[in-house]
Amino acid sequence: MSADFNHKQFIATLSHRPGVYRMLDRDDRVLYVGKARDLKKRVASYFGKNVVHPKTQALMANVGSIEVTVTGTEQEALLLEYNLIKKHSPRFNVLLKDGKSYPYIYVSSRQDFPRFEFHRGARSAPGQFFGPFPGAGAVRETLTQIQKLFSVRQCKESYFANRSRPCLQHQIKRCSAPCVGLVDRDSYRRDVDNAVLFLQGRNNSVLNNLLGRMDEAAAAQDYEQAAHYRDQIAAIKTIQSRQIISGTRIADTDVIAVFHAEGSFCVSSIFIRGGRILGSRNVFPKTVPGTESSEVLSAFLAQHYFSQPAPAEILISAAIDDRPVLEQALTAGTGHRVVIKHNVRSRRRRWLEMAMTNAREGLAMRLAANSSVRAQLEGLGEVLHLDEPPERIECFDISHTGGESTVAACVVFGPEGAVKSDYRRFNIRGVPAGDDPGAIAQAVKRRYTRLRKGEAPVPDLLLIDGGRTQLAAACSVLEELQFDDIAVVAVAKGAQRKAGREKLFLPKQDRPVRISAESPAMHLVQQVRDEAHRFAITGHRQRRNLSRKTSSLEAIEGLGPVKRRELLKQFGGLQGVRRAGTEDLVAIRGISRRLAQQIYDYFHGGPD
Repeated sequence: MSADFNHKQFIATLSHRPGVYRMLDRDDRVLYVGKARDLKKRVASYFGKNVVHPKTQALMANVGSIEVTVTGTEQEALLLEYNLIKKHSPRFNVLLKDGKSYPYIYVSSRQDFPRFEFHRGARSAPGQFFGPFPGAGAVRETLTQIQKLFSVRQCKESYFANRSRPCLQHQIKRCSAPCVGLVDRDSYRRDVDNAVLFLQGRNNSVLNNLLGRMDEAAAAQDYEQAAHYRDQIAAIKTIQSRQIISGTRIADTDVIAVFHAEGSFCVSSIFIRGGRILGSRNVFPKTVPGTESSEVLSAFLAQHYFSQPAPAEILISAAIDDRPVLEQALTAGTGHRVVIKHNVRSRRRRWLEMAMTNAREGLAMRLAANSSVRAQLEGLGEVLHLDEPPERIECFDISHTGGESTVAACVVFGPEGAVKSDYRRFNIRGVPAGDDPGAIAQAVKRRYTRLRKGEAPVPDLLLIDGGRTQLAAACSVLEELQFDDIAVVAVAKGAQRKAGREKLFLPKQDRPVRISAESPAMHLVQQVRDEAHRFAITGHRQRRNLSRKTSSLEAIEGLGPVKRRELLKQFGGLQGVRRAGTEDLVAIRGISRRLAQQIYDYFHGGPD
């Protein structure tokens, strides 16, 4: 405490009204922001004789002055406290380092054929928003389910408006192709309505609609369409049977649990919307020694729900002192009643136990992973300004010898390290020798066409070994396949190809991103890139060795082993045959003029 600060004189000037107080250090930096129902009593409590809490003692040892703001109500004080914490990030407050917004599914309402899309950010556009979801993976999984069940489009407007024939999504039965008129507006609208009901958890309404349409199709003797509706009904019932929650419709609920160990906290949230558990998300707040679980929980509720809409019901793992004022503030902010509950039973108790298990295991993994891949993933997410640390990374590399036997490799990394069962190689064909961007485009298209069909999970981050041209080739393919939410980065080799001098190129950015050679994020990028190179060059060598064990003459129709031996004997080897003209070839016993022309065309790119 600064000797210049007379706390008794300051407290005497305070009122008993609600408000916010700010504790500053001797350089006027904000150390702590707090709210109070009674400013005079709350501030005076910091100077009592019985202050033994280590966090409070550490705080008061650094305080140089105190500022207060009187508010009309405790609810206004709560909102002001949130804004000041967000602005100043005080050292002694509980701070949520994960300040990224949560993703939603957005259904547009301005088009004749609405689009279902991934959305993150402000929810001001006309249409409907469903969520929040715990992460991008949960959104992708739900969008894939909707595509499979209802064949609604997810393509961008520019892509939709310029189609002249159905795209890949229609070919794999994921879209009804409204862009080229293969479905009328009313039929598509019914599919959209059913998809919206599905997102709202009203599966019985969807089933009744489809049953009615199946009966209509059967009555009209359109048995193929009736069978389509039958398959839709069966698929929805299968999804229903897999849901963790069943029975009567329940209110949208968030389940929040906090776990503390070794001076660190994990707050785990489970999101329940429309009777379905969408998934969970762990947050690791920044705290100082002496912080208690109830304080972390209270801070999380305020900082999280003042930036995200609150559901009707929030279940928490511990009691908090400011529950009534939080309920009032969240109710006023969302426009519907919000209830925060602690003592619950039956099914809700099981949800809280599930959230607590997630928090316990999440913190254990966090503590064990400070120097592991998890820490590297988090560092990479921060360097690339991703919304959340990537959980799955794929990396492509190209290998060839002067354009011969070109092979593309795709390796996969996650929190557990290399996922070798998901590695893939692609033999590149039909691309000019040495055209690395073209080879990248072909490999990415083949890989992500399979991912669109559900062969493997979609990655959060795609690394391309190369520069701007390879990056542009990959982005063009991803746009065509409607993978708009995958972060793409090209890893260009540094000067003299030395490790640590790599440049990272991002789409729509002129300048490359540079990462310190000592950064764990750079070590991860190098590890993934080097593994992709190893896997690519191994595949290339295998393909090249196989091709060199056989003669290219074997590919010429009508040229049997006897004639091949004679050609090689007369011309001294394959290079001699390659240089020979048609008249030279005709002079060889057994080679007709037609066959001679075939041989010449094969080596010189003539007609097939």
